[in-house]
Amino acid sequence: MHTLLVQFTDLHGVAKGKWVPLAHLADVLANGAGFAGPSIAGTGLGRSGPHSEYYARGDAGTALPLPWMPGVARIVGDGFVDGQPFEACPRQVLRRAVARLEARGWRLEVGIEPEFFLLRRQVGSYVPADDHDRLDKPSYDLKSLPRQAPFLHALREALEACGLDVLQLDHEDAHGQYEVNFAHAEALASCDRLMLFKLAAQALAEARGMVFSMMPKPFADQPGSGMHFHVSLWERPASGGQGGQGGRCLFDAAALGGLLSPLGRQFVAGVLAHAPALCALAAPTVNSYKRLTVGESLSGTTWAPASIAQGPNNRTALVRTLAGRFEWRLPDASANPYLACAGLIAAGLDGIERGLEPPPDVTDDLFDLPLSALRARSIGQLPQSLAEAVAALAADEVVCGALGPALTRQFIALKTDEWTRYARHVSAWEMARYAEMF
Repeated sequence: MHTLLVQFTDLHGVAKGKWVPLAHLADVLANGAGFAGPSIAGTGLGRSGPHSEYYARGDAGTALPLPWMPGVARIVGDGFVDGQPFEACPRQVLRRAVARLEARGWRLEVGIEPEFFLLRRQVGSYVPADDHDRLDKPSYDLKSLPRQAPFLHALREALEACGLDVLQLDHEDAHGQYEVNFAHAEALASCDRLMLFKLAAQALAEARGMVFSMMPKPFADQPGSGMHFHVSLWERPASGGQGGQGGRCLFDAAALGGLLSPLGRQFVAGVLAHAPALCALAAPTVNSYKRLTVGESLSGTTWAPASIAQGPNNRTALVRTLAGRFEWRLPDASANPYLACAGLIAAGLDGIERGLEPPPDVTDDLFDLPLSALRARSIGQLPQSLAEAVAALAADEVVCGALGPALTRQFIALKTDEWTRYARHVSAWEMARYAEMF
């Protein structure tokens, strides 16, 4: 081993960092690798003085050799500025949220399920990397899956070598789309693992001439990529057990003959109550809202929730309740996992603190119900654009409080600018429709 890849995550959820010779490990752990703060998206740091320097201080417990980069080990960095934890560092935001749980003797276990596309560049566009992946309903296809076996096996082996327990890999609902599931872990560790997965997948795909994409919806006529969170709350054992070992699941309702305990239902109620604001964190791009609509695709129904509802094993609801856990189906593949998870914790704790009760269980296929029927049952809809979601976030004191003033300002400013640029862009569709129409 000769090099450290000191990695942090910017506001957009993109992995950033630099290489540092292993001989300087002690300095990385004590002070961190230094970066020009204004060069990092979402810091809001100035160009001069002590507050212009951003340091990614290594978390020793995250150091791991990278099998696809011989001689290099990744270490995850927490953001520090002027010797203090940086309020607008996404990992520090999640640390603060986790600390609120720890103060109660709790920990949140999260299993993140990333979906992604394997693409190749074509002049002026992107297409699925596998030219033969053309079935009308490609879910679980065992003809196209083996054609990507070299990449998928290399990805599995790399993740397992880094200590992840890979549960399954499959072909998803769109052409060129795949999913990998790995075992759940404590919230911070799970987000770190998601970023490790992205690093591995990007490198391994590029080595094979492909583009690894977590764009939420690259093709209008195909389903988009989600990044579902499986969530459970645990009592932290006195011995300090981690990773789901030891302690008691606080969402377990087996003794009551149900799926979720009263505490679990309150947590879900908070998530639903703050769903519009959480949407900005879980679906943070213009493209995200091409996914969050009800409609048909070439492979059938979209799996992206549009209705603010919960129901037992109901994949058309925002929250799918299961025994001792729930699946939060809102996040898409572009979400910053640290921010999405921090917002989720804040919303759930608000539900617990206020003793909220979730709306009635929904067992219907919500994609089949007209809007009038949803309104008659007081089932609300998620924001249908990034602008709406950002406005909802700005009005939500609980979720903004979890992010902190500095990150909230930066997030709203960057996402408002993103929406404005999109709204003012003249697309090829507009030219084709309007250039000679009038």
